[in-house]
Amino acid sequence: MLAQRGSGPSALRWLIGVELAHYRNRATLTLAELAVPTGISKQKLGHLETAERRQYPTDITKVLTACGAAQHDIDRLTTLAGMTDSTTWWGPWSDVVPDWLGTFVGLERLATNEFIFGPITLPGLMQTPEYARELTYAALRVRRDHAERTIEFRMERARRLTDGETPLHLHTVVTEQALRLNVGTSDVMAAQYDYLIELADRPNVTLQVVTPERGPHGAVNGQFVLLDFEIARSIGYVELQDGAIYVQHAGAVDTYQESARSLKTVALPPDESVGFIADLRKRL
Repeated sequence: MLAQRGSGPSALRWLIGVELAHYRNRATLTLAELAVPTGISKQKLGHLETAERRQYPTDITKVLTACGAAQHDIDRLTTLAGMTDSTTWWGPWSDVVPDWLGTFVGLERLATNEFIFGPITLPGLMQTPEYARELTYAALRVRRDHAERTIEFRMERARRLTDGETPLHLHTVVTEQALRLNVGTSDVMAAQYDYLIELADRPNVTLQVVTPERGPHGAVNGQFVLLDFEIARSIGYVELQDGAIYVQHAGAVDTYQESARSLKTVALPPDESVGFIADLRKRL
């Protein structure tokens, strides 16, 4: 796992670095041992894995060949390295977005599928501007003079669900507690419930609700996110108060994926979940 609280690399470089570290660890090689067959210094190899340096296809080929990777994996990662790194879309909001979060939303822009468990509040991708505004002003870590720009950033990020020919496929499980959290006025809550129902009708969005009556599940430790990529392995993400933990090792990611499967099984089916939200809407 990698905890980030300071500056972060670009999402694309970070993703490639995770892959390089995976193949080296699978080959049970230290950086010093890998330096011999590749002709790349130990320091540079470390920087390639931490994404402090750009990974060029020639270096990737040397590293993966020395690690015994299959040719299709070499081709996959060199293709990834050749992609245009357009993941700094959040640049206009860099004054209000910490680098550790910027890395995540860059990865989110590269992902094809995302799973979110929201036990306390509704996920940012699914918030209305008014709901987001109430949460932002209540957050102690957001400066008052940064609040409106933070909301703008959240709304731009949420467009990943509705814009483009290949929108993000999102599967979200939220708790009844998150749905019942009183955020703003009844009008704010009504609009938020309506928006959830509208999103759930989209073919790329699946929304489930887990209630206390459904019993225990495998995600009792709290909020987490899983990102799946077309040409890279999945990663997990857990946000902290002042940073984030990126779950990148295969075994650890498997644990979170098992938790996601448990949540999907325990939660109300999608159609019943929408009905549950609609009932909350009627009670306002």
